[in-house]
Amino acid sequence: MLVRDAMSTVVLTIGPAHTLRQAARLMAARRVGAAVVLDPDTSGLGILTERDVLVSLGAGQDPDLESAAAHTTTDVVFAAPTWTLEEAADTMAHGDFRHLIVLDAQGPVGVVSVRDIIRCWTPGRRRTEAALAG
Repeated sequence: MLVRDAMSTVVLTIGPAHTLRQAARLMAARRVGAAVVLDPDTSGLGILTERDVLVSLGAGQDPDLESAAAHTTTDVVFAAPTWTLEEAADTMAHGDFRHLIVLDAQGPVGVVSVRDIIRCWTPGRRRTEAALAG
């Protein structure tokens, strides 16, 4: 199975000036664990995860004052839609992260998470998919 078969195509994009509270609200509303941070000034892509928000809160920082830019990972590893799930899982395990932004030639097309991969590899999920296909 390929990354494109497992990824979420709901790509939440935010700007670096969003506050952590704004980012958390948007992630919660869309039921996603990460947001792609697009910085128009640098043409760069980064990722802000729910863990980044929790670390900030745990450190006693104010989510209404902290910007996404201050907590965004900019040294991002990207996946291609044609990667296998094994390649994505191996990359996540070795990089110690739970989300990969999926890029094609036009830009971000999805996000794949550990949860997405587990859902694809769970036997009950395969039975459900087979029943829907048949």
